[in-house]
Amino acid sequence: MREKLLIAAGMLATVSLAGIALGKRRWREGTSALRERIEASRLPVVPGTVDLDALDALPAPVQRYFRTVLQQGMPMVAGVRMQHRGRFNMGGQATSWKPFRSDQLVVTRRPGFDWNARIMMMPGLPVHVHDAYAAGEGVLHAALLGLVSLADMRGGAGIAQGELMRFLAEAAWYPTALLPGQGVRWEAVDAEQARATLTDGPVSVTLQFRFNAAGLIDTVRAEARGRMVGKRIIPTPWQGHFWNYRRRSGMLVPLEGEVSWLTADGALPYWRGSITDIKYQVAG
Repeated sequence: MREKLLIAAGMLATVSLAGIALGKRRWREGTSALRERIEASRLPVVPGTVDLDALDALPAPVQRYFRTVLQQGMPMVAGVRMQHRGRFNMGGQATSWKPFRSDQLVVTRRPGFDWNARIMMMPGLPVHVHDAYAAGEGVLHAALLGLVSLADMRGGAGIAQGELMRFLAEAAWYPTALLPGQGVRWEAVDAEQARATLTDGPVSVTLQFRFNAAGLIDTVRAEARGRMVGKRIIPTPWQGHFWNYRRRSGMLVPLEGEVSWLTADGALPYWRGSITDIKYQVAG
């Protein structure tokens, strides 16, 4: 009996390892295909360098921000590769924080990104996630072990709008994409805030940026972004918060952040992370 149990355990372990390997391979293939779509929609970044003398028409806090984080004549960002680590709340109101690691590709023109994450539900049991915006389409795909689909939403309209919001909010990591020549339209709010609108084809989003005393982006807020509650998508106020700014490739960018839903019961954080590596591709 003992020998039979050992044989069964060995077979189960072999099947499990084979499933994990298959899931990894399929997920890598899906990642490659998604990123090829993003790269295929890439457009030239024009102009190729930063001109801080062309900011006079912008709201005062936005002008101060660009003059704080950028340098005259530096190259514009065309793409970014970054890695994160942190914790993701898988439990909604009943918090259940799980560790994650991720790598992210960003193309600034045409706007596109893919956040490719591995969230550990428990040791040996990862959930792979794509959160992406590719050629005007939003993508949210999560799969246990990369094989068993837990969520798979793709398309335009609401999902595309939510993902373009993420691209715009995270531009604190690639700040030249926020310059008006890159398709962003700024509107004054007050001495500390301004609204930014970005349009990509039929998809248009507006976020409110708050700048701190140092002139840096402190928070970015949407009045409504689609939030999954059970099987329904509920428009909910949403906010990103950034801190720990450091110079990278001559730009001042935040290395830590937190993202929250702003519910009637208060803020509900669901992403807390830090950048462990960031590399830029510049225009030209």
